Amino acid sequence: MVEPTEPDLFERVEPGARKAHKRLILNVALRCFNEAGIAATTIDTIRERANSSIGSIYHHFGNKDGLVAALFFAALDDQMAQAQPRIEGAGSAQEAVHALVHTFMAWMTEQPELARFMVQARASVADGPYKDALAQRNKQRYGSLLQWLETGVRQGSIRALPREAYASLLIGAAENYGRAWLSGRVQTPPKDMATVFADAAWRAVGLES
Repeated sequence: MVEPTEPDLFERVEPGARKAHKRLILNVALRCFNEAGIAATTIDTIRERANSSIGSIYHHFGNKDGLVAALFFAALDDQMAQAQPRIEGAGSAQEAVHALVHTFMAWMTEQPELARFMVQARASVADGPYKDALAQRNKQRYGSLLQWLETGVRQGSIRALPREAYASLLIGAAENYGRAWLSGRVQTPPKDMATVFADAAWRAVGLES
């Protein structure tokens, strides 16, 4: 059995003693997926390393796709929990943009194993049986920020762009940098670069400094 990888996060999104075994399976699956890749990892490998049963894994997650999605959504939910209060409490669209980028890059720095997993799992979740659930989470993730942006467009402080363009402009460069850091191509942690990317995100959508 492997040791938990990031127990604080799983405690936050799946709290309580009754969910301890579910958290253990998530931790083991995360380690297995990152070590061998999603395609090469079997439910039986996870079962053996978690000292669990096939029935327990299927009870909690349905199948391997469900387990991959559960891990991905745990990461997204934790990101949203960190970002939403700061975005909702912002005093301006610019502050809201900075809150999104800063919390995302801090989260990636603090949760590198889940961030690494998200890089390899994103396409399979986005194109798989849980794509509608992902779309709903993304709507929630950017909902408060889009309200700020829509207000800014009306007030003349935000560029009027296609709605689907904002997420890429706001977080795309930060995600690219995070992937470079996770792969070892750059050494400075994302959280130490957050202001650089937050300023760039604001310049991409804002009409005032």
